[in-house]
Amino acid sequence: EKTMKSLLIAGILALSIGTTHAASYKIDPTHTFPNFTISHLGFSTQHGWFGKTMGTLEMDLNKKTGSVDITIDAASINTGFKKRDDHLRSPDFFNVAEFPEITFKSTKVKFNGKTKAKIDGKLTIMGTTKMVTLDVDRISCGPHPFTKKVNEVCGFNATTMIKRSDFGIKYGLPAIGDDVMITLQAEATR
Repeated sequence: EKTMKSLLIAGILALSIGTTHAASYKIDPTHTFPNFTISHLGFSTQHGWFGKTMGTLEMDLNKKTGSVDITIDAASINTGFKKRDDHLRSPDFFNVAEFPEITFKSTKVKFNGKTKAKIDGKLTIMGTTKMVTLDVDRISCGPHPFTKKVNEVCGFNATTMIKRSDFGIKYGLPAIGDDVMITLQAEATR
């Protein structure tokens, strides 16, 4: 019984230490959804998301350092309406035949406590790269509560605003909005 208690305490300490030291995580594509909102003719706000995402997350909460590298399959865009999605995949918008990936690669992460951060990085859409800042309003890391196959999960919620015209997507301007709010809910496992 004493040995069992010692093992349990050692396991809890290992998990708590694991969540604060440097770790490398793989983006979980089943729980990561980059999504966006845009004004449609000034009448409504349209929503969409990308269904296929992969990448890595590096994090050290003790040193307050980290990095993010995300690749999005541009053809996985989904607004809930096939005809619109096909148009968004066309050269008028994302031109997915020529530019199949959207990428974000961080250049600097600045933590604000342990649960918030700003992530500067290079966003590439349609072959054009611009610096953007992701505002992270919540970072949460810990052991996965449902499975023993995953040691630890880190998740974060981040937002940024871009002008689509900065990336060469000019179809329908100004009637279809130029400002695009991007929200990224991501989970990564180790």
